[in-house]
Amino acid sequence: MLTAIKVRLYPSDEQQVALSKSFGCARWYWNYALNTCIQHYENTGKALPIKNYKGLLPQLKVEYPWLKSDCYSAVLQCVAINLNKAYANFFEGRAKFPRFKSKNHRQSIQYPQNVTIVENCLNIPKIGEVKAVFHRVIEGKIKTVTISKTPTDKYYASILVENDGENIQTSGDKTIGIDLGIKDFAIIHDGEQVTKYSNPKLLLRHERNLARKQKKLARKVKGSKSRNKFRKLVAKVHERVSNSRQDFLHKLSRKLVNESQIIVVENLNVKGMVRNRKLSKSISDVGWGMFVNFIDYKLKAKDGQLVEIGRFFPSSKTCSCCGHIVDELPLDIREWHCPACKNHHDRDTNASKNIRAEGIRILSMGGGNPVLAESRRRKTNKPQGGKAVVNETGSPHLLRQQKCG
Repeated sequence: MLTAIKVRLYPSDEQQVALSKSFGCARWYWNYALNTCIQHYENTGKALPIKNYKGLLPQLKVEYPWLKSDCYSAVLQCVAINLNKAYANFFEGRAKFPRFKSKNHRQSIQYPQNVTIVENCLNIPKIGEVKAVFHRVIEGKIKTVTISKTPTDKYYASILVENDGENIQTSGDKTIGIDLGIKDFAIIHDGEQVTKYSNPKLLLRHERNLARKQKKLARKVKGSKSRNKFRKLVAKVHERVSNSRQDFLHKLSRKLVNESQIIVVENLNVKGMVRNRKLSKSISDVGWGMFVNFIDYKLKAKDGQLVEIGRFFPSSKTCSCCGHIVDELPLDIREWHCPACKNHHDRDTNASKNIRAEGIRILSMGGGNPVLAESRRRKTNKPQGGKAVVNETGSPHLLRQQKCG
């Protein structure tokens, strides 16, 4: 089992200079190799194999001696491998076309070997022993270490460790349904009661401060020291928002995973939803996709299961008591009466009940988790055996369609 542990680094002034040189060498080689690939494609109409631009390294080290003296050789090899992965992700539709790297944004280098832990330090080739803060004991074989520098000049190391894969033992065995929203971030139904977690609206809290500093940044002359200073101030606000969001999502996902064994959520089309001009900022700030990813990997650590139901399932419009589906239910209507059974429903509470019931129905049919399996297959494009198909037999949405037809 592979586990990534992120630790904070505190390099000395000399080590910061050495890291900056390594960042610069890796960034230069990435841009050189990417430019070579683009020119080769324009001239021949074919992609350049990795062995070609990887084979240019010995010649480049002779032509540019600083590539050999300032950077560890394995780091440049990883740059070529990562560029090849970026091209593969682009051609398979999982990512956009690779872009040239800039020295003004996040920097990172990857060490595939020879990085060791010495007491409270991380021993890095050609950098030395860098002081680190380990918040947990690192057990297992170190596979790779990725050193990164944020726009706010903070250094981190992401240590990928291979261990025996002992599962986390927790007592929770519930099956819960989660309806994600904007006003209330998550509405949880566990079969007995409904719990609501409000949306912290982190970006809204810092919006005035961010706007004020961005306005000052826009007035500075490009290339000046003053502009670089205010660029870091703006980056600090963004970092504070990002850290607060991740802290909230980590704590909530951990609480839910510890209390449950199966979690059912909707497979939301976030990319399409952010096209709504009125809600795009709120949807981007709330972090639904990140929250589902956190739940997914934490459930895997305890042999739990995440079920994602189809995005077109009418969870809000379906009565959780009798199964009646209303024709229309605009977003501004938060409560409604069922015309069939006369029950009064809160929109979000009703949706969480239907999501949980639909997840249990899918699992009871023996199909496992077809929606999640298919979505993960599109992201990884790895062979997973036979294609999983969502079986809608028994779904109230399908039954209504059959009656109407």
